[in-house]
Amino acid sequence: MGWSLRTIADLSDSEFAAWSQLLEERAGIQLAPMQKSLLQSQLSIRMRELGYDSYNEYYSLVTDGLQGRLEWSILIDRVAVKETSFFRHRASFEYVRRYLQDKINNRQLSESFDLWSVGCSTGEEPYSLAMVVNDCFELAQLEPYYGVTALDISSTALAKGRLGRYLPRALEQMTAEEAKRYTQVCNDGSYEIARKLRDRVCFTHGNVMQIGDMPKVEMDVIFCQNLLVYFRRWLRRDILNSLVERIKPGGLLVIGLGESADWDHPQMKRVNNETVQAYIRQEHKKQ
Repeated sequence: MGWSLRTIADLSDSEFAAWSQLLEERAGIQLAPMQKSLLQSQLSIRMRELGYDSYNEYYSLVTDGLQGRLEWSILIDRVAVKETSFFRHRASFEYVRRYLQDKINNRQLSESFDLWSVGCSTGEEPYSLAMVVNDCFELAQLEPYYGVTALDISSTALAKGRLGRYLPRALEQMTAEEAKRYTQVCNDGSYEIARKLRDRVCFTHGNVMQIGDMPKVEMDVIFCQNLLVYFRRWLRRDILNSLVERIKPGGLLVIGLGESADWDHPQMKRVNNETVQAYIRQEHKKQ
């Protein structure tokens, strides 16, 4: 019998606590007790690959020096990658569409229109944003002068995003027209995102807990959905406050509906729309 078929014992409560603490300290991910079996599954798969049968021994590997940092990057890919799809929560994307259309109609676009997808996973979210923005520019017969920065902690997820190929189920929320205009069917039955969108999306590695250390490049739109729910309330607040510093005056912040319902900020005004949770950064007051 090979080592890969050895039985690995269940994760004990104390081991779950130690691993949970490590994930929260390094990535901000807060695991509920009900997620113990999910964590055990991901750990045991990786441990079998390496020939480990002790959670504590594998923990020592992950936390030891350079080799540990390399192993951590592999493990976090397994734990942090979220299941997602194109146009998940369509109302939020449509709000971005109306926001940009208003800017175009009022001739308020004088430079590049810049968007940031925070916690982009495998790319469906930033590509959905690119579709909406490209629609607006083409409808107005304007040169598509825009860019989407896509940030995630998982290198594997980012690599999939850069590749831009997806299984049919990821496209279920797309309209037939969107699929026709922005994807093409590959020989293996997957769908590839059109080159004109892939050229506009830049995938970059980063930890949302370290946003405060990132360059303060101001964005027109910051889109952060289905991410904050993984963090404690105080950390959600800190992340959102850091995002505010990277939004242009008059810019838009969109988060998941109900993900941080009690957050407010003196420079941000929540939009009057019950179907989305979005905020406009108030224009600087002249002295």
